[in-house]
Amino acid sequence: MDQFLFFLVAFLAVASAVYFVFARNPLYAILSLIVTMFSIAGMYILLNAQFLAIIQIIVYAGAIMVLFLYILMMLNLNKQDESKKSNTLKITGVLTACLLLIGVLGVFRGVQQNHVVVENVDKGVGLTKNLGRLLFNEYVLPFELASILILAGIVGAVLIGKKDL
Repeated sequence: MDQFLFFLVAFLAVASAVYFVFARNPLYAILSLIVTMFSIAGMYILLNAQFLAIIQIIVYAGAIMVLFLYILMMLNLNKQDESKKSNTLKITGVLTACLLLIGVLGVFRGVQQNHVVVENVDKGVGLTKNLGRLLFNEYVLPFELASILILAGIVGAVLIGKKDL
């Protein structure tokens, strides 16, 4: 069942990524990229990495894609702008994808099929509880220093953005 779900999510990720590359409408391209990000989060869930899945959804599918949609609305692209583009970028993309495929096939050819039997697998490796325990016990000082650094960056950005202060 897990293998079927993996192939389903992987097919969805690859199909939406291919649609992103070949989409004529930029809005549909961005929406297909959002589907790609959600399917990658689904792969993280299948790998028992729930924290990475949530970060993938919040940061990439949430914040970055909203930023892309906002920029798209601000640019106000028309169909007249799309017709001016040449096909050289598409040809370059196809050639690059072919080179990537050749590289991946070369890697698969060089890898020997070793079947490893895993008996003692820790099912709690990717859980958020274990990450939080490790973060707030062993790495509490670097975590707090990073939060102070981020706070200083936010205050600096506000001070630079506000001319009245």
